[in-house]
Amino acid sequence: MKNRELFERARALMPGGVSSPVRAFKAVGGEPIIVSKAQSSRIWDVEGKEYIDFLMSWGPLILGHAHPKVVRAVHEQVLKGLSYGLTNEHEITLAELVVSYVPSVQMVRFVSSGTEATMSAIRLARGYTGRKYVVKFDGCYHGHGDSLLVNAGSGVATLGIPGTPGVPEEIAGLTIVVPYNDLSALEETFRRYGEDIACVIVEPVAGNMGVVLPREGFLQGIKDLTQRYGSLCICDEVITNFRLSKGGAQELFRVEPDITCMGKILGGGMPLGAYGGRRDIMEKVAPEGPVYQAGTLSGNPVSMVAGIATLEELFRLNPYQALEELTKRLTSGIGELLTRKGIHHCINQIGSMFTIFFTDGEVYDYETAKRSDRELFARFFRALLKEGVLIPPSQFEAWFLSTAHTEEDIDIALERIDRALSSF
Repeated sequence: MKNRELFERARALMPGGVSSPVRAFKAVGGEPIIVSKAQSSRIWDVEGKEYIDFLMSWGPLILGHAHPKVVRAVHEQVLKGLSYGLTNEHEITLAELVVSYVPSVQMVRFVSSGTEATMSAIRLARGYTGRKYVVKFDGCYHGHGDSLLVNAGSGVATLGIPGTPGVPEEIAGLTIVVPYNDLSALEETFRRYGEDIACVIVEPVAGNMGVVLPREGFLQGIKDLTQRYGSLCICDEVITNFRLSKGGAQELFRVEPDITCMGKILGGGMPLGAYGGRRDIMEKVAPEGPVYQAGTLSGNPVSMVAGIATLEELFRLNPYQALEELTKRLTSGIGELLTRKGIHHCINQIGSMFTIFFTDGEVYDYETAKRSDRELFARFFRALLKEGVLIPPSQFEAWFLSTAHTEEDIDIALERIDRALSSF
């Protein structure tokens, strides 16, 4: 079966032929590939074409595709049951791992996605403080919850969706948006609305307007302001948890949020999210407290064992320095190729994640990210895909490396990228 034939069948059955918007390749043109299988650092489409994968399922697969220990753990659990609807021992084990390694988390609640985690964290912050306003940063994406789908990045940025269709103005009006990396704007917001602000939610390293790093003092400034005004600081580490260090971005940047949202790597490729934080805050969650949140598949044992196997292997390997060095090998090589072609670009990289922006200036917030040449990126994406290199089909997303990627993979990828650029 061909990619095109399958995608036409999909379009008749699912909106856009996909289960998540950016998979439709609308921002980059061309026809989406339909995946057949994946292993290690490679992925194959239904036509049998092999790709070196730098999408890595949008970040969860830090050990690569189908890691033997994760697959074995899932297989053993599947034979024991797919879902129980009651607490299982694996929840407790994974909770112990999270609490042991994430500095600010004393208690945790498991959910089934990153969106669930951020929605629940917002509700908890409002319930804990008794306040209504949420502050987020322009271009940061925190899932598709109504309160957070305002000036968002990710697919919203990619597709250029104006405003918030489907979200009532009354709900959108409870979210205040300020520029990322702009502490003075945040200070002004608190001066005007401080007594009514329940929380500030932030990606400690933005990953959904492309990778954008926090300026020095930005994250601690958020924490200080929320503390001063009696609101809560929420770190959305769905992308960065266990990606940048064992304790995530908050460990790396030495900031202690009140609530942390987690996902992606936490589930090792299975659907899983979580939110956690200080004990006095988390004790407000039902059934301990009055803030209600529930889920039929929350704490699913298959997701739990995948997460446990992933984290245990990750902590055993402690690959963060090696991953960063490998990523720099790739980014420096791409930078040299683009410079040789006279293509203006800016590469933002931290650890094993990065974004290439096709712009000639620094990218430090959403406005500067949006200056990127999206048509050029689309050409770049299609040329790489043709040569067998899979990257995110969006200018506003991160590339990811895994422990499965090797120096040989990087060298082959650079050769393929060089060939792709020869058509420019």
